[in-house]
Amino acid sequence: MRFDFYGYEAFQKMVEFLNHQTAENQYSLMGYQVGNTLSKNGSVSRAVCEVDANGNLTEIIERTKIYSKEGNIVYEEDGKEIPIDASALVSMNFWAFTPTVFPAIEKFFVDFVLQNLNNPTTEFFIPLIADHLIKNNIATFKVIPTTAKWFGVTYKEDKEIVQKNINDLINDGIYPVRLW
Repeated sequence: MRFDFYGYEAFQKMVEFLNHQTAENQYSLMGYQVGNTLSKNGSVSRAVCEVDANGNLTEIIERTKIYSKEGNIVYEEDGKEIPIDASALVSMNFWAFTPTVFPAIEKFFVDFVLQNLNNPTTEFFIPLIADHLIKNNIATFKVIPTTAKWFGVTYKEDKEIVQKNINDLINDGIYPVRLW
């Protein structure tokens, strides 16, 4: 099981977008700084975002092995380590869609399944959907930047760090002891 904590600020910004900016084919994505999304216990997968001057997503590429090395952040591709700026925006799969997304992706999903019949472990990543919708002029995605620090359990060793971070948020009065 995986656990993701997206941060209070990210939820505030997404609610603001949904209440005031969303449209039928205008979706959104929280853009986290990659440096705020790493695990100290191993590599992570993140979708790196390219954004235009208006804050719209132009391209999103899944990188399946990002990690910190000697004070820098790198991702691996074709056996090479490629540096990535700590402030580069990445997706943590905190998306906002309208119901128009479902018919827009139905054929794309069917084609994906048919192309991967012999590879049952292939994942249908949400960024694949976004990239398809953008490149086919079906939808736009506003990338909402956040400085929120993501934390989560990617590796079993992350559990103690997550527990401490949640307790710190409770002790600082940001979250109540009991949410329900």
